[in-house]
Amino acid sequence: MAGESITRGTVLVRVALTLAVALPAIVTRVAGLHPPAVGAMVIFGAGVLAAAVLLMWAAETARADMSGALALALLALIAVLPEYAVDLYYAYAAGTRPEYTAYAAANMTGANRLLVGVGWALVVLAFALAVRRLSGRGGRHAARASKPDRRDVQLTPLHRTELGFLALAAVLGFIPALTGEIGWYMSISLIVVYVLYLVQIGRRRDEDVEDLAGVPARLVTLPKRKRLIATWGGFALGAAIVFASAKPFANALVEAGASLGIDEFLLVQWLAPLASEAPELLVAVMFAWRLRDADAIGTLLSSKVNQWTLLIGTLPLAYRIGGGDWSLPLDSRQTEEVLLTAAQTVLGLSLLVDLVFRRWEAAVLFVLFAVQFVLPGEDARLYLSGVYLAIGFSVLIARHRELGKAMETVVRPR
Repeated sequence: MAGESITRGTVLVRVALTLAVALPAIVTRVAGLHPPAVGAMVIFGAGVLAAAVLLMWAAETARADMSGALALALLALIAVLPEYAVDLYYAYAAGTRPEYTAYAAANMTGANRLLVGVGWALVVLAFALAVRRLSGRGGRHAARASKPDRRDVQLTPLHRTELGFLALAAVLGFIPALTGEIGWYMSISLIVVYVLYLVQIGRRRDEDVEDLAGVPARLVTLPKRKRLIATWGGFALGAAIVFASAKPFANALVEAGASLGIDEFLLVQWLAPLASEAPELLVAVMFAWRLRDADAIGTLLSSKVNQWTLLIGTLPLAYRIGGGDWSLPLDSRQTEEVLLTAAQTVLGLSLLVDLVFRRWEAAVLFVLFAVQFVLPGEDARLYLSGVYLAIGFSVLIARHRELGKAMETVVRPR
């Protein structure tokens, strides 16, 4: 079960270093200090990052006590809990401060596009480098790397479940762009889709738990009682740090944008998701580097499912609790951002639906992601959405049989 195990002392050192990174955020929040905006952004951003690492270790350790697919889904969800905390705070604050509505939409769309445009491409790059590194060596990994079809990242047939639910969520994702709001009906629909997805993958018991590395590899060797204490203790501690850091981090991003003369919308859209999603991206890259390409892309695929269903679905609820209506309104800029993100989702789905993620496909996703920074503006977002949809639907038509197999896992689960 455990792969690269480490000593008890090393585990304690790594945990201590992670807590040391989070300590300034905890002290600052408890003491009621108010550092300058840029300083607060760094302090509380580090706290969010440290919390994500603790939650990631706990989720990985939990794989010893549940099915592999469900554990990966839990890892994908827990690793981006800081992203949820920041985005839900923006939606909550928007109930009484309307300007925060734009930040909630920006954070959500930025996280989704960063995950697909950069995260998926990083997996392919890490896997290609690992294959090249090992291709000249003997042994099991070299044999894998020497096969021509191993140059590309491959998913397993079991991943059709994630692809099927992503296809369903992709269709629902266009509704906010058409209606100009994330309505209460979207909350119900998307949350139900995510719950059904969890139920579906929770039934899969035919998967082996892959080799773990680092801190989780040591923790899974503990007796079950101690392992459960470590797992849920990590969840609780990470959640506490998130609770202490998320709100001041979100506020600091907005204030830092004004003090640095940077567009606050762009700061919230890209810097916050980059900080909160970094641990998950690192986990995926580590999987790919160890030639566990299916786990690498599978983790990010599961994260895409939960962010395009559960994250969007909970925003109107947070908005309502914060004093707003049952539906979260979107202005023209936010509507364009949601449309662009939905269009990117279609293309990402089309490139994975045949269970092979090729290097040129990853390059297409990354280049189109980068174009939005070179050509900002309303017209550019609309044209780019059209490009995403044109390529995505063309590929889906060519791969309609594979799409049908994925959708079959949703309508007729086995």
